[in-house]
Amino acid sequence: MRILISGQNGQVSRELQRRLGDVGELIVLGRDQLDLAQPEQIRRQVQRVRPDLIINAAAHTAVDQAESEPAQAFAINATGPGVLAEEALALGIPLIHYSTDYVFDGSKTAPYNEDDVPNPLGVYGKSKRAGEQAITAVQGLHLILRTSWVYSTHGRNFLLTMQRLLQEKPELRIVADQIGAPTWAGTIAESTLALIERWQAGQAGAWGTYHLTAQGETSWFGFAQAIGDALREQGKPCANLLPIPSSDYPTPAARPLNSRLDCSRLQREWGVCQPDWQTALRECLAGQA
Repeated sequence: MRILISGQNGQVSRELQRRLGDVGELIVLGRDQLDLAQPEQIRRQVQRVRPDLIINAAAHTAVDQAESEPAQAFAINATGPGVLAEEALALGIPLIHYSTDYVFDGSKTAPYNEDDVPNPLGVYGKSKRAGEQAITAVQGLHLILRTSWVYSTHGRNFLLTMQRLLQEKPELRIVADQIGAPTWAGTIAESTLALIERWQAGQAGAWGTYHLTAQGETSWFGFAQAIGDALREQGKPCANLLPIPSSDYPTPAARPLNSRLDCSRLQREWGVCQPDWQTALRECLAGQA
C-alpha cells in the first residue's frame, strides 16, 4: 500500500512516519513539494504518486498568527484539504484529515460530540471548519479526526515551552479556566495506525467525522503542573506556578474555555480508543529521556 502523507516535519507527521512504515510505502511530501496553498501542485503530486491512501498531516496551526493572515490560513486549512478530497475521490481512495477542538466556541458545559454545531471563535478555527466542510462536500471516503492540545517532543508546543520556562523562571502564571485534553502526537499516530489496520482488515466503521483526543481532562495549569512534577522527579529546577483566568492572558485569537471532546463514537464505530492524558504524557516523556 502506498500512503501519501502531506506535511513532513510537523508533530503528527513525524509520529506517523515512525509508526506506519510496516503497513505500506510512505511518500512524505513537505511544503516544498506539496504546498496546500497551491491547488494545482496538489493535483499534480497526487496524480504522480497515485497513492492508496492520503493522510493530510499539514496545516496552518499558528492560531494567533492566523488572525493577521486569514487568506493564508484558509488556503492551507480549507482550500487545500478540499482539493486533496477531490483527488482522493478521483482515485477511489480514502482521505484521513486532522481537525481541531477550535471548531467549537467552548460555551457548552459538557464535552462536545460530533453532532454539536460548530461555532469557531477565530480565524484558525474558522479555516479548519471550512476544511471539514470542503472535504465533506466532496462525498468521498474520509475520516476527519478532531483532536486537541497537541504536543510532542519536537516542534513548537506547550510541553517543550513549559519544560524550558519552568527551568528558567522562578514563577509562571498559567491559564486555569480553559479545560481540555492534552493529546500526544504519538497517540494520534497510534490511533491512525489502528484505523488503517481495521480498514485494511475489512473491519472499517462508518466514514465521517470523529473526535480523537486523550481520555480525561485538565486545564493548561494542570498540564503545566504535570510537566513540572516530571521535572522535579528528575531533580531539575522548577518554577512556582500560579493559576490565572484567560482574561489575564489576552491573545490575538480567543480560545474556547471548554475544549473537551467526547471520543466514544470512535470507539463504538471503529473499536479505537485512546489512553488517559497522564499515561500518554509519561510515555512521551519516557521517549524523550
